[in-house]
Formats: sequence, structure tokens, C-alpha cells
Amino acid sequence: MGLEEVIRSGFSPISLKEMDSVKLLNRTDTKFVFNSDLLSDVLRNLSQSYRVLEIDGRKFSQYRSLYFDTEELKLYTQHHNGKLNRHKVRYRKYVDTGLCYLEVKFKNNKGKTDKKRTKRTDIRPDFSDRSVEFLAKYFPLSSTELHAKLASEFKRITLVSLRDKERVTLDLDLKFELNDQVSSVSELIIAEVKQEKYNVRSSFIRTMKEFRIKPMRISKYCIGIVLMNSDVKSNLFNEEIKYNRFKPKIITINKLRYGVGA
Repeated sequence: MGLEEVIRSGFSPISLKEMDSVKLLNRTDTKFVFNSDLLSDVLRNLSQSYRVLEIDGRKFSQYRSLYFDTEELKLYTQHHNGKLNRHKVRYRKYVDTGLCYLEVKFKNNKGKTDKKRTKRTDIRPDFSDRSVEFLAKYFPLSSTELHAKLASEFKRITLVSLRDKERVTLDLDLKFELNDQVSSVSELIIAEVKQEKYNVRSSFIRTMKEFRIKPMRISKYCIGIVLMNSDVKSNLFNEEIKYNRFKPKIITINKLRYGVGA
């Protein structure tokens, strides 16, 4: 049975409007990374505990993002160094609906993620006057310091818990783009459990334990910056980009993609 059939036959649908009650813009995130070969089996374990987001009959949603950083990659470096109270700036477009937002994500020193966003017409490599005003309100640096640094594209399956205020996103077919170069990471599934506060009773978290998949703190932006500036198989990284704290994650990604260590 293929992945689409597993989803279609196993999950009841939920609409975007119905999902409004679990937006969770202020939340706790728990992430997991595993090989795409496991996805169908993982989903079979979850069908009695979640509904799946459906838009116009589609249960996969297409996303595009454009991340911004300073010339010195200050936002990337803060994340790499484990700095608390850090930010991320991006455009995100929901391709299937045409909706597009400029977003500022803030991770505080208690591990909570707070996301502010404003609707935009489309992704662009700079900021309109209204966007500059938005950034001035929610981002500590001047928008003039920010430059487009990495584009990404992926498909997403969104699950909504039948019992708790919880969403689970499963990102697949991930691609990064930088300076006309493209890197596909289709072997990886990046899953994220979004809750008001961490709940170990989550059906998804319990399923991850059953599959012996441990939580991993991972940022698609940071991993994309490393992968697009290096050959992950040979571990030849750009010397100007710090990656030491991310090396265990790169080793895990290596194993999932190629079956080898770094």
C-alpha cells in the first residue's frame, strides 16, 4: 500500500477552518528526524489518534520558504552557539492556497516558540515598507541588515490530535536552493510535535519511542546552510561557517541519506 493510500484509508480529514482552534503560534516544539522508508509504518500507528488536514481533496500541502540572515550569518551563528532568545526571519508560502506570510519566529530561554506573521502577496527577495514596519516591531535588528540566504521547498502532512491540543507536521521531499544550486534531501522526514506544553502522553511521541527514534533539535534553515555550503558525504565544510555543534546532526543525516557516517 502506497503512502497516499495509507493516509486516505487511515485518517479522517480536518479542514483549515476546523484547525483554527489549534494554531499554537505560542508553543513547545519537539522534533524528530527519520528515514522516509518508515513513514507509512509510522502513519499506520497514528490513524486512530489523529485527523489529517485536507485542502481541496489534497492531504499533502506544498510549502516554499525564503530565509533571511545578515551577511555574517548572525542568526545562524546564534542558533549554532545555542544562544537563547534567538530569532528567525522568513517568507513562507502555502502553495496550494496561495497564502504567503512574512514571519518572525522567536525562541525564548524557556524553550517556547512565539511566531508573529503578517500576510504578504508573495515571496520576494526584499521587504516592502509595510514589511519593514512589521520587522521593526518584532525583530531586534534593522531590516537593512537582512539578506535572502536560503530557499527551501517541501511537502507537508499535518495531523491534528483527536484528544489533545496538538498538531504534528511531517515534512518530506525537502529541497534547498542557494545561488542556483539545489540539494535534495528526500530521504529524510522531519517531524514536529507542536503543543502548548510538552506532553509525553502524545500518541506521536509514544510512536517515536516504539520506533526507537529520539528527539532531535534541528532547524531546516541551519541544516540547509551547512548542506548547501559543503559536501555532506566528505564532510568538507566552508571554513567560515561554524558547524561543530551541528556535527552530530550531520552524522545522523548522513546515515539516513547514505547509510554511512561522516
